Amino acid sequence: MLLSLVLHMHSLRCALPAAVLLGTAPTYVLAWGAWRLLSALLPAGVYQALDDRLYCAYQSMVLFFFEHYTGVQVLLYGDLPKNKENIIYLANHQSTVDWIVADMLATRQGALGHVRYVLKDGLKWLPLYGCYFSQHGGIYVKRSARFNEKDMRKKLQKYMNAGTPMYLVIFPEGTRYNPELTKVISSSQTFAAQEGLPVLKHVLTPRIKATHVAFESMKNYLDAIYDVTVAFEGTMDDKGQRKEAPSMVEFLCKECPKIHIHIDRIDKKDVPEEQVYMRRWLHERFEIKDKLLIEFYDSLDPERRNRFPGKSVHSKLSLKKTLPSLLILSGLTAGMLVTEAGRKLYVKTWIYGTLISCLWVSIKA
Repeated sequence: MLLSLVLHMHSLRCALPAAVLLGTAPTYVLAWGAWRLLSALLPAGVYQALDDRLYCAYQSMVLFFFEHYTGVQVLLYGDLPKNKENIIYLANHQSTVDWIVADMLATRQGALGHVRYVLKDGLKWLPLYGCYFSQHGGIYVKRSARFNEKDMRKKLQKYMNAGTPMYLVIFPEGTRYNPELTKVISSSQTFAAQEGLPVLKHVLTPRIKATHVAFESMKNYLDAIYDVTVAFEGTMDDKGQRKEAPSMVEFLCKECPKIHIHIDRIDKKDVPEEQVYMRRWLHERFEIKDKLLIEFYDSLDPERRNRFPGKSVHSKLSLKKTLPSLLILSGLTAGMLVTEAGRKLYVKTWIYGTLISCLWVSIKA
């Protein structure tokens, strides 16, 4: 009985964040929808500026739960600039928390509202969010031969024409690295060997298409590329073997005590433009990631394990950056739910908003 109670309490740890994050979605979508209609006749840059502020407010609430509520320690290595820039963010991909990590870095530069993602196509069907991410500047892509370069270039050009700040997040591996999925890892390593590329251990062989299209389209608009390597502490088993990274639910259940984030800022002039050379360059960047992760997981020296080489900085996020958003969005949602008319609007937003969202992405995204 005691064990059952412990397990029940453990599962409740993520119930509050999930309820708030999902529960405030209709409120957020209504606010965004109202602004979208009001700004229909205004220049695109005006709409985008306030949309970025709205997005920053919602993601600040997300970070309240993923940083303050969980109590996770964020350890930074390398060279994260203090000021925001127009950048492409390239990172290893191992968890559904990875997109939150991008938010963690962006908010420390004052660029949280400018974060936009290259997402796998299936995510466009998420209720409410799927349509909104596309409207905010997210780009849905299909894999390999079905990848539509023309659509991606067109969307990026649209945002550059409007002078939209760009913090474009790409996970070049295309899928999450999971040490338990040995077939996926083996297939990736076999492909690298066949292509004459070094075989990687703790990351998958990166795909070049999205990175090349993004860089080629925005090379005169960008300031730099951020090469980001992430490791979650607590992802080794009793035998010293790497295990699966925490999911969003597990992370909110406080199962990750520390996140280690290594940042390399690469000036755009140091990135080759031709796809064949960029492919080699990108693989070399992932070789560097692999070496960092080998040091983190496999170092024979216990003092060098569970950390990246070099000096780390424990970066604390001020509660002032996250708590106001939580209080405002939660308060607006609660205010809507206390009246019968508000509750009807809330339910209709979930139902009709989801239907309209799915219809829109099936045509546009």
